[in-house]
Amino acid sequence: MADNKVKSTKPVNKTPPKSPSDPSKDRAAKRLSYDSNSSHEGAMAGEISALEESFRKFAIHGDTRATGKEMHGKNWSKLCKDCHVIDGKNVTVTDVDIVFSKIKGKSSRTITFDQFKEALQELSKKRFKDKNDEEAVQEIYKLIEGKAPIISGVTKAISSPTVTRLTDTTKFTGSHKERFDPSGKGKGKAGREDLVDSSGYVSGYKHAGTYDHKVQGSK
Repeated sequence: MADNKVKSTKPVNKTPPKSPSDPSKDRAAKRLSYDSNSSHEGAMAGEISALEESFRKFAIHGDTRATGKEMHGKNWSKLCKDCHVIDGKNVTVTDVDIVFSKIKGKSSRTITFDQFKEALQELSKKRFKDKNDEEAVQEIYKLIEGKAPIISGVTKAISSPTVTRLTDTTKFTGSHKERFDPSGKGKGKAGREDLVDSSGYVSGYKHAGTYDHKVQGSK
């Protein structure tokens, strides 16, 4: 009877087992995909931050109380001049002022970074007429990214023969001559007033005090 019993068998699994290396390959593929996306996002963030950094530098220029989040019209004009957005042909100072007035709020005197990008988009159409809208915006961004306000140097004084003659003490005469010594240094009160000499020596005597020095030296 035992031989007549049919032994039950488990169904055969025809699906081939996964290779042990498959999970690692999947993880590697996911990591490569993540790194690729992260690099792309990082590049985009770097590009935006460069534009924002320039915006901040110009926004705080000349104003110690500025936070860098908003920009006045004066600094907006300076940015356009220093970064050569104004070329005097396609974009002029008047164009820059008109765009600023158009973009800012009616009761506001400043623009935010988002409004700043809107203003650049408006100017890009005039500045780069031979390019499409997207290319024109990218080109105008390149003019500004990484830039900072140009600080003008100190103006040098121009020497004038007239001024030189008036300040040369060796050419002074009369009472003015008496106010300075031969090196050009002022004598102060002695050069302005007649001080009484109470030393007992005759005026103009050049050997005052030498007698006492000789007497003490001979002892």
